Amino acid sequence: MSSKPARNVGIPWIRPPAKSCEDPRCPWHGELPVRGRLLRATVVRLRATRMAVLERVYYHYRSKYMRYERRRSRIHAYVPPCIDVKEGDSVIVGEARPLAKSVAFVVLGKSGGAS
Repeated sequence: MSSKPARNVGIPWIRPPAKSCEDPRCPWHGELPVRGRLLRATVVRLRATRMAVLERVYYHYRSKYMRYERRRSRIHAYVPPCIDVKEGDSVIVGEARPLAKSVAFVVLGKSGGAS
């Protein structure tokens, strides 16, 4: 495997991975552009080849009760081979073009703190 330098994905506070890969769907070493939303989520399951199910928690305001309620949603994301994740890891994902029927996000790296 050649040591191809990581390209700039346009997000300065996310460091590129130490490993290199030859995957064209990798935002760091391939041609996949990252645009749109950036989310912090937790890996719930590692499913198909290079695909993870992520769960993010957010708060929604209920005006009737004048309180916030906690909600969660699950997102499918592509995991490049240069990023090692396992269940329970907190990761940062970025929106990309649709990669499959339900996959439109790509894992950019591990998050520093637990969310």
